[in-house]
Amino acid sequence: MKILFLGDIVGQPGRKTVRKLLPKIKAECGIDFVIANGENSAGGLGITPKIINTLTESGIDALTSGNHVWKRKEIFEVLDDTNLLTRPANYPAAAPGHGYNIYNVMGNAGGNSIAVVNIQGRVFLENIDCPFAAMDKILAELTGGAGKKNIIIVDLHAEATAEKIAMGWYLDGKVSALIGTHTHVQTSDAAVLAEGTAYITDAGMTGSKAGVIGVEKEVILKKFLTGLPFKFKVAKEQLYLEGVIIDIDNQSLKAKSIKTIRESYN
Repeated sequence: MKILFLGDIVGQPGRKTVRKLLPKIKAECGIDFVIANGENSAGGLGITPKIINTLTESGIDALTSGNHVWKRKEIFEVLDDTNLLTRPANYPAAAPGHGYNIYNVMGNAGGNSIAVVNIQGRVFLENIDCPFAAMDKILAELTGGAGKKNIIIVDLHAEATAEKIAMGWYLDGKVSALIGTHTHVQTSDAAVLAEGTAYITDAGMTGSKAGVIGVEKEVILKKFLTGLPFKFKVAKEQLYLEGVIIDIDNQSLKAKSIKTIRESYN
């Protein structure tokens, strides 16, 4: 089974890039299921119910998020009810939404379901619950019962590369793939780990490469030069789609391969 994971979608330029490029990629690469991080898809910060619909209509099957999922108040109205968007599972239980969702897939899934899990790192981010302990609990829930087996895809939304790499080794052999997000810069370390888990430190970004991680460079330069806060504006030029394609064995649920993808809008 082939799963495409798209790096953080940034604003309207990122959404436009998905709408333009995704159908072609799905057809040419034989993609069975598409996951994307959407926490920056609304103006560069947050996501809305309308944008969830827009992205799913463009061909995305499941959306993950991170620390910016809370930025748009209207998303609170649907987080408990939708299975299209996950929020990091290691926020306190009182937070709305679901830390993972399970999807029944037609076609090449071999009768397996896909569990899409979202967790958030703690280094340089909010001091929420331990992501390692959160994963232990989720894995017990996903693998402890009878019935269909789950292909488990984890989005670790984290700042520190060491935290992501450590989680990769911790989950090796326990999940089908661990994909890092948040930094918007695609890393060169995509690999299948020793026990069969596909791993990359960061899947990259879907949006403009003309700025600084999707934001207009002039705004970011002012911030660094003055130390003052400025309202971010999403950059609109040099649009790219980045992510990874993971090929998973339907019997063992282990990854056979993982490769990066980078496509230009122009």
